[in-house]
Amino acid sequence: MREYLPRIVDAELADKLTYAGAVVVRGPKWCGKTATALQQAESTVFMQDPDTRENNLALAEAKPSMLLQGARPRLIDEWQEAPQLWDAVRFAVDLDDEPGQFMLTGSATPERRPRHTGTGRMSFLDMRPMSLYESRDSTGDVSLARLFDSPDATQGESAADVETLAYLTCRGGWPRAVTVGSQRASLRMAHDYLTAIAEEDISRVDGVARSPRYARLIAQAYARCSATQADMGTIRKDVKERGSELSRETVNAYVAALRNLYVIEDAPAWSPSLHAKSRIVTTPACYFVDPSIAAAALGATPRRLFADLSTFGMLFETLCVRDLRVYAEALGGKVYHYRDNTGLEVDIVLKLEDGRYGLFEVKLGSAQVDAAAKSLTKLAEKVNRSIMGTPAVMAVLTPGGYAYQRDDGVCVVPVTCLAP
Repeated sequence: MREYLPRIVDAELADKLTYAGAVVVRGPKWCGKTATALQQAESTVFMQDPDTRENNLALAEAKPSMLLQGARPRLIDEWQEAPQLWDAVRFAVDLDDEPGQFMLTGSATPERRPRHTGTGRMSFLDMRPMSLYESRDSTGDVSLARLFDSPDATQGESAADVETLAYLTCRGGWPRAVTVGSQRASLRMAHDYLTAIAEEDISRVDGVARSPRYARLIAQAYARCSATQADMGTIRKDVKERGSELSRETVNAYVAALRNLYVIEDAPAWSPSLHAKSRIVTTPACYFVDPSIAAAALGATPRRLFADLSTFGMLFETLCVRDLRVYAEALGGKVYHYRDNTGLEVDIVLKLEDGRYGLFEVKLGSAQVDAAAKSLTKLAEKVNRSIMGTPAVMAVLTPGGYAYQRDDGVCVVPVTCLAP
């Protein structure tokens, strides 16, 4: 059995089990949901186990309560295979009003919706592929929580360079890729993941047969729009320019399927109160849940990324967004994007549940840090501070080097130094 590398969500899952009757762990395939839940499960039923699948499905139809029998917390893995289990779990929690009874893991939104929402009985926990801190590729010198509390105390150092980040971007945060021990093998896994999505999962997610070729074309188009506020018209135009006439409805359906598989996770637009009368662009920014999926869709390798720094920059931003999402959710935070009609754009706005917010730019090279800092301070001056407050932190994320605060108050932080 492979070594289990601790995850940031371990503590959050344990906490939720102290008050929620059931915890629903959601996220893309291969991101480690089952392994994480198994660390705290006392019994388990695997709905996709070939030896028991048919029997489990039959029980789920005839008497779902049978599948819930076992020591608690009981893990029901890939519960969406039998969506009626949701209502069975909800009912069981109602009968026995004790916390920590069940964990449900799933890598797709089920086609057949449960009758009840689970409100008040179930808590939700989103998982993503590993951050650099979880995969032991970050020194952890700079805590995101401390960055918000005391940006002037920022310090740290990482030996990582752009070559290292090119590899980490293409490898991604898949636990098996992290632990496999072979760089060549680790770089193949994202390609295998994309193949499974295009040839199998995109049709299984809702029972609608879809073309693997179209799935790849749309994934490529989405990858070319990574870290931008492209709309579905832009995606469709990209596909059309490559010789495929797909309708708006078809493109929308494929993108929706990728979203239901947790492959795509866009960043909503941040809409602060501003002093200036600027119109904020409200289209979400396009991101895959992991940069390696975009790299695989584009056929990018670490070496090819060096030949296309524009694409490298977009995928590096996707990596930074992934990591900030993982760290921020441990603090009750969410990731947003900002752009307005004046051309002012800030890559990442991180808003905490206590109302504090931070502004982040992502840059591959140190020569770009000054321009990034100017964008951050410009937005900070534009925000109506009497309503929104002052940004708790402004930072430029880089591949490696030193972490420090500049004279203008903007921090420079290698993503390979970050931790929760």
